[in-house]
Amino acid sequence: MTASDAAETVRVELGDRSYDILIGPGLLGDAGRHVSTVLPGIRAAIVTDDNVAQHHLETVRQSLADAGIETAEIVVPAGEPSKSFATLQEVVSRILDARLERGDAVIALGGGVIGDLAGFAAAIVRRGMNFVQMPTTLLAQVDSSVGGKTGINAPHGKNLVGAFYQPRLVLADTAALDTLPAREFRAGYAEVVKYGLIDRPDFFAWLEGNWPAIRDGGPERIRAIAESCRAKADVVARDEREAGDRALLNLGHTFGHALEAAAKYDPAILVHGEGVAIGMVLAHEFSARMNLASPDDARRVAAHLENAGLPTNLDGMKTHLRDADSMLGFIRQDKKVTRGALNFILTRGVGRSFIAKDVPESEVRGFLVDKIGQ
Repeated sequence: MTASDAAETVRVELGDRSYDILIGPGLLGDAGRHVSTVLPGIRAAIVTDDNVAQHHLETVRQSLADAGIETAEIVVPAGEPSKSFATLQEVVSRILDARLERGDAVIALGGGVIGDLAGFAAAIVRRGMNFVQMPTTLLAQVDSSVGGKTGINAPHGKNLVGAFYQPRLVLADTAALDTLPAREFRAGYAEVVKYGLIDRPDFFAWLEGNWPAIRDGGPERIRAIAESCRAKADVVARDEREAGDRALLNLGHTFGHALEAAAKYDPAILVHGEGVAIGMVLAHEFSARMNLASPDDARRVAAHLENAGLPTNLDGMKTHLRDADSMLGFIRQDKKVTRGALNFILTRGVGRSFIAKDVPESEVRGFLVDKIGQ
């Protein structure tokens, strides 16, 4: 019995496109067995970045080879700038150079950037190849690898070019998280907290008491990841293409994406999970301003995120935001804007989030003026 035999399984129910998320230690070393069970007889392109390649590429390549899966390795620079048209073109060209066929697979080995990039390539090469996610960051394991969102950034904003394209399998190796820098692990944890704040208040309360154990590894980490994946899988099964309830998964993201754009996607300034952490606090504060929730909820959320070492206010962003209107401009580019109307995920309390449509721009601007200034 291998370590990965003890993995916890979460099923994403999408009819004939349903798939499993396996969560536990040792999955990358046993990747060949799991992939060949789902996709027998394939060849594959492993798309990864130069940081992840140092830690995990040889392990996965050898495991796939042991299972008889021939691979081409495509290594791109680490970081958000790789979610670009130029890098997408390179990845697509390398897949075609390897003469991979439609029935073969593209494997994303890395964090959210690699998953989004490789998934979009899989969606468009030969009008759709098989896709396997092997997320190596906490953020990717609980969020971006689940649900089929793929894509790249545009100069206009984040994730504006892409496709909904579901993987055939997700292998979330919890031991891979031990190689993450502490900052990156904390940033991924913001997305774990998000699931509690959407509609699982008991989960949020459990997180408040178990964050140190989640950080340090062990069964609490597996439980936190599995519960997050279940939460997302439930929403995706109801609303795969974000026509309704799935928008709830964007709690904190409207503000967060605007902050990332203001920081020019520079990870030295802000990474995605940090933007989401600030965004979730702003969403709770804005909800309190709109008399939808108590200010105590915003303080409680901020206190837990601060305890986890995450930023919760705009202090570090002041030099990158000229004024309220500059941030409002980024918010208008958000995918959740409909015919110019601003849509937000707001809350009536911890675990009671909802989709607020046609939020008056004047209210948002007034809130941002208070936070940023004219």
